[in-house]
Amino acid sequence: MADAAAHPPLLVASGINAYYGESHVLRGVDLQIPAHAAVGLLGRNGMGKTTLIRTLMGYVPAAAGQVHWQGREMTRSPPERMARLGIGYVPEGRGIFPNLSVRENLMMTARAGVDGRREWTFERVMETFPRLAERLSHGGQQLSGGEQQMLSIGRALMTNPSLVILDEATEGLAPLIVAEIWRVIGDIRASGISTLIVDRNYRAVLANTDLAVVMEKGLIVLAGESADLSARPEELAPLLGV
Repeated sequence: MADAAAHPPLLVASGINAYYGESHVLRGVDLQIPAHAAVGLLGRNGMGKTTLIRTLMGYVPAAAGQVHWQGREMTRSPPERMARLGIGYVPEGRGIFPNLSVRENLMMTARAGVDGRREWTFERVMETFPRLAERLSHGGQQLSGGEQQMLSIGRALMTNPSLVILDEATEGLAPLIVAEIWRVIGDIRASGISTLIVDRNYRAVLANTDLAVVMEKGLIVLAGESADLSARPEELAPLLGV
């Protein structure tokens, strides 16, 4: 989507500062996620990517700055409110309920989108993740890491979100599963749902997004269209440690 930046902003973060204890992690971060766009969030470990996501979602309170969702200020809103607004979150570590079955994990989040859409039904998630369809009665703790990640993504999609945030969606997974996850991310993107993607494989991120930003020491230091950034490896290399 070459004109992604021309779409109206879905989420806007302005001047975000955040702390973990005494540690000043985010230092005036500005970020925009346009509607119907895929945005990559890149940077070495410890640069503030997950903290930014958790601040946007309300898990970490912003010490300064503002978060707007579709033009409404939502700064420091609790995570459950952000989820109800239409944000599906696939956290690092997956966050599934280990004592619930695959079916129960999925059905507990099933609802229409904020505009009444029900494009992502149980049946569609089963078609997207046939591996899960074979394990509906299995408990979350019985699944492999890759299957747990599929379940976490499927659970987010069952909320029919306007935006899906994926934090390290392919970390530690086997290559075949990684390819499957990227295929699904492509399907999500094609469906018109906005995405914010964090992943260590920066080439895959840039290939599957419209726009990308790079963080260093709590700041966004590089931003642009993904295709343009992928053609500038000399600028990316020192920022990503590659």
